[in-house]
Amino acid sequence: MQKRAGRRYEMDMTTGALLPKILAFSGPLMLTGILQLLYNAADIVVVGQFAGSASLAAVGSTGSLINLIVNLFMGLSVGASVVVARSYGAGEIRKAQDAVHTSITIALVAGVVVGIFGFVTARPLLRLMDSPEDVIDLATIYIRIYFLGMPANMLYNFGAAILRAVGDTRRPLYYLTISGAVNVLLNLLLVIVFHMDVAGVAIATVASQVISMVLVIICLMRSEGMIHLNLKKLHIEKGTLGQIARVGLPAGLQGTLFSLSNVLIQSSVNSFQSTAMAGNAAASNLEGFVYTAMNSIHQADLTFASQNWGAAKYDRVRKVMWNCLGTVATIGLALGLIFLAFGKQLLSIYNTDPEVIRYGLLRMGIILPTYFLCGMMDVMVGQMRGLGYSVMPMIVSLCGACLFRIAYIMTIFQVPEYHTLQVLYISYPISWGLTFMIHMACYLTLGRKKLRTAEAALEKTE
Repeated sequence: MQKRAGRRYEMDMTTGALLPKILAFSGPLMLTGILQLLYNAADIVVVGQFAGSASLAAVGSTGSLINLIVNLFMGLSVGASVVVARSYGAGEIRKAQDAVHTSITIALVAGVVVGIFGFVTARPLLRLMDSPEDVIDLATIYIRIYFLGMPANMLYNFGAAILRAVGDTRRPLYYLTISGAVNVLLNLLLVIVFHMDVAGVAIATVASQVISMVLVIICLMRSEGMIHLNLKKLHIEKGTLGQIARVGLPAGLQGTLFSLSNVLIQSSVNSFQSTAMAGNAAASNLEGFVYTAMNSIHQADLTFASQNWGAAKYDRVRKVMWNCLGTVATIGLALGLIFLAFGKQLLSIYNTDPEVIRYGLLRMGIILPTYFLCGMMDVMVGQMRGLGYSVMPMIVSLCGACLFRIAYIMTIFQVPEYHTLQVLYISYPISWGLTFMIHMACYLTLGRKKLRTAEAALEKTE
């Protein structure tokens, strides 16, 4: 396939120096993730400063529950990205087109289904999480409004996944810049001026999601070639759906299981007090900025490995992984230590209560110095999925992280002398390191064997 130089937003990942292209791909993606976090940060900062600790705890404690509900379907966007990237690398226009239209159709259906489910089950699920009485009413309001915007949320994420598959990480950044500005302005207007509390920040978030969704859909409709979207051709092609599901469902299930373990951890945090919840929420939000920087490298590994696998550039697939591992470890360690050094000042942006800040620093002191392990773990997941493995990373993550955390909470954390937040938070770095090592062992045994087999088959056909 001849690459079309005129399509300046696309990227050929199958030729040229890898590290500069990985950084060029990851940079806009990193900024995009930061803007998405700023949505939540704006929500949390505004309610923390102008509505109080209970509202801060209400908004901040909903993240793990929201992720638990949506991650299964968001995993399908990973499958869509892999299928489009492989088709693009191999020059298969028809397959890429089927993947685009099938993906957008899935996003629309999933958005409606998840939106209804989240709206109806919000309060019962919050009760299962032992949400305190001074928080649960506010949290229910926030979640229900948030899920009304789920169709827009799904459509944006699937659309952005399609753009990432062909190397376009810049336009999603532009769209989120616009919608992010709207989110912040609406937050200030609805909370400070109209005193709408958590309902105001939820409405602002949904409005910004609708704007970003409209922009990304228009982008796909105006794009030429492989990723062009024609709304009249929306359909689900069974073969393409199967390919997306083979990668996406295990990825989504993995995300759901991770979220389940995080819900259990959030429930454990809820067993303390609302100030502990508020400190945990603020610290988690700050940690999210480090995570999204590392996650951009995970996305790079997934996309670069998929394109090069589709183009039969197997040696580059290996090099992608090692470049991404070194990059993510550097970014994770550097940002983690920087955020920890300025932890008190950063936490005070969310809430000035000394107790809230103390609880936030407690979490950050354990998580941030070891967060690079999480990034390395995710890069290995991206590498294995790029090679076509999806069930294996799910099983490894299930055992190494999810089941470990659940067992940890049910045993060690239940011992009275160990029933502390410090002991609870230590479960994170232990699970990251354990899961990374298992993923690496799987790559060194099965992944490398698959690459050698593919290379041998390619030599026979030449």
